[in-house]
Amino acid sequence: MTIAKMIDHTLLKADAAKEQIIQICTEAKEYDFASVCVNPVWVKTAAVELHNSDVKVCTVIGFPLGASTSAVKAFETKDAIENGATEIDMVLAIGLLKTGDVQAVEQDIKAVVDSAQGKALVKVIIETSLLTDEEKVLACELALKAGADFVKTSTGFSTGGATAEDVALMRKVVGDKAGVKASGGIRGLADLEVMAEAGANRIGASSGVKIMKGEEVQGNY
Repeated sequence: MTIAKMIDHTLLKADAAKEQIIQICTEAKEYDFASVCVNPVWVKTAAVELHNSDVKVCTVIGFPLGASTSAVKAFETKDAIENGATEIDMVLAIGLLKTGDVQAVEQDIKAVVDSAQGKALVKVIIETSLLTDEEKVLACELALKAGADFVKTSTGFSTGGATAEDVALMRKVVGDKAGVKASGGIRGLADLEVMAEAGANRIGASSGVKIMKGEEVQGNY
């Protein structure tokens, strides 16, 4: 796998305008990134821009808190797929996990997996910065049980981003049964290499172009 095909070129800022979405799609085609990751309102725009390319359209569900109901997440997933999304990054129900309602968390993930119905990859954002190691392990196990394709470290909008330690822990739990996506705070090629060495096979970053140019940027996501 090339470095470019590890990168989900990401723009999830609330004030991102259409011309910026078109720009990241253009960059994604130029560098042949794995996907462009945008908010649901921009999925249709990204799908049009990426038509006839092998760059996937990724979007976020229940973002960034994971606190939507399962029915809402399921509908949001179906809507995103109808608009052209082929990858779904859903936020796990963090509060339910903290409460210990394991069944509800698994059902929440499964609602999205079922809505995707093989039409889109499903990645589960577990928001590692808010979890204990035991909760991280449990979240990964529940994602596997529910049929998710990936587990992902972070939204990039919480108290912290990806760490090599968390990526290694997640990879240990899922083994070769699922992918691991590291996101949040990956600012350059060195960060990407650290995450890859720890076990990540996908990276979420707004700094994709800088990574490809060997540059480093300041920023959060």
